[in-house]
Amino acid sequence: MVGIDSGGSGLRVALAGAADGTVLGVRASREPVPTGPGGISARHFLGQVLPAVAALVEPHGARPLLAVAVGAAGMATLGDELRAELPGALAGAWGVRRLALAADAVTAYAGALGQRPGAVVAGGTGMVALGTDLASWRRADGWGHLLGDCGSGAWIGRAGLEAAMRAYDGRRGGSAALLARAEKMFGPVAGLPGALYPRPDRPAVLASFAPEVGRCAERDPVAADILVRAAGHVAEAAEAVCPAGPGALVALTGGVFKMGDPLLVPLRTALRERLPHAGVTEPAGDPLAGAVTLASALATGTLRLPGDAALLHLHGA
Repeated sequence: MVGIDSGGSGLRVALAGAADGTVLGVRASREPVPTGPGGISARHFLGQVLPAVAALVEPHGARPLLAVAVGAAGMATLGDELRAELPGALAGAWGVRRLALAADAVTAYAGALGQRPGAVVAGGTGMVALGTDLASWRRADGWGHLLGDCGSGAWIGRAGLEAAMRAYDGRRGGSAALLARAEKMFGPVAGLPGALYPRPDRPAVLASFAPEVGRCAERDPVAADILVRAAGHVAEAAEAVCPAGPGALVALTGGVFKMGDPLLVPLRTALRERLPHAGVTEPAGDPLAGAVTLASALATGTLRLPGDAALLHLHGA
């Protein structure tokens, strides 16, 4: 079976044994799959995936592929072309009939919690929360840096730069420490709007300042307050999607949580207050592991995660 993780930083393909899910090999590309008029490009996706799988399968002989699971960033809103073309293309190439096309939040969930009820918050440049009671999915945020992604790296970085600009102006709520960090990183802050606003990678640039907020938080109350507010937003998103009742688990996955205690200490407090019935656990694996989990469940007929037209589209399951 094959698990595939496609995102903004590239694409990874794993070949695994259908019987026990043991990963037999991984291929990676740093070339992201582009989007076009039909959404995520199926042609470009297949151009990377087909030779990668052929190279992974070759050392293991002519054993059939029983299932494929694809997790892709943007699948929910930009996946129409993949959903239309991949089932026929993969059946023709490999004879595979069982296929899962999932949003990357679903593979993040499956990698973190497997097929158990709970909630996963995936936080990097953006932020999205996904939860399930195994009957249906609930999603919160993930609306991008202009409308949401509250508590994300971009949100923290933007709040930190706002505090720097307030200090530059002499307004309340400013931070001299963050101003110094911003000028060291970007140059004179008076020129920052002109340099930042036209950039197509603006969310990533904002997120690049989030670690500076974390480094200042121990000694700077403004930076510390930004992270307390970010923690509150993350906990709110988890609360919105987490199933009620005992036994639910919450996992946090993604680069923003590598900031460590300045963010995690207030976040643990906020999660205890908002979700006293849920246990907080470390994620078991990453989105590629989640894609393998989905493929394994398809291959063995043990899929418990609910299908969804946008989030988890199933063929032959």
